[in-house]
Amino acid sequence: MKEIKCSDNDGKRKQIMAVHDAMDVLNGKWKISIISSVCYHNKRRFSDILNDVKGISNKMLSKELKELEMNQLITRIVLDTQPVTVQYQLTEYGLTLKKIIDTLADWGTEHRKVIVGK
Repeated sequence: MKEIKCSDNDGKRKQIMAVHDAMDVLNGKWKISIISSVCYHNKRRFSDILNDVKGISNKMLSKELKELEMNQLITRIVLDTQPVTVQYQLTEYGLTLKKIIDTLADWGTEHRKVIVGK
């Protein structure tokens, strides 16, 4: 395995703090999966995300979407339909996570090959 070298201790602390800050926003079991669902499908309705993210409850999805909206990663779009339709979409800021989501997907595919052989 390739060794990653960091510069000075102050730089290391700043990097660790930056990772900590990112994890504060993306923490929990569901947020990355929710972001992935919306990212890969552009716009998603609540029920679509619920189907994509296996095991999440309505209440938890609602809570997580509100937190992602509060952190300006997802926007909630209310359509003037009968009945009212709500869609979720990544904000421009949220789209900055696409590279990370793609990298996680690639790593997950490789990890599955290493562990399961598929």
